[in-house]
Amino acid sequence: MSNETTEEVVEETTPVVDEVVEAAPDQEIDPVAALTSDLQRLQAEYANYRKRVERDRTVAHELAIGSVLTELLATLDDIDRAADHNELSGGFKAVADQLAAITNRIGLEKYGTEGEPFDPQIHEALLHDTSSDVAVATASKILQPGYKYKERILRPARV
Repeated sequence: MSNETTEEVVEETTPVVDEVVEAAPDQEIDPVAALTSDLQRLQAEYANYRKRVERDRTVAHELAIGSVLTELLATLDDIDRAADHNELSGGFKAVADQLAAITNRIGLEKYGTEGEPFDPQIHEALLHDTSSDVAVATASKILQPGYKYKERILRPARV
């Protein structure tokens, strides 16, 4: 370390020590302890900053994927309707299977089956039917399946 660098460090640390001395004039302050505590505080702030940035980056990534998957839902519905009418064959079936495999691998989950209990947080009620056979509100007919991605509902199941 050159002599100039040592003088710069001493000049930079002097105001910190002076501030600590002004804050508690009747106590003896160790400049090394004051600088160590400042360094620890800055390291903790930086670690928190890095964690926050990483968390924000992850959330932004998940939102972007969710947005793309939401745009694909209409296409997936069309493929399901074609499969229900036995219109999937040949190359179109291969493309449909590949698209389903890709969306499943990414994490898109299809939900909503007939007979499951009605949950207003994941189901959208379009029709209401009464019956003495059931004691709990039940999704008796699924008009459109719901989709979720990593616990985030992209579209509620319409029942």
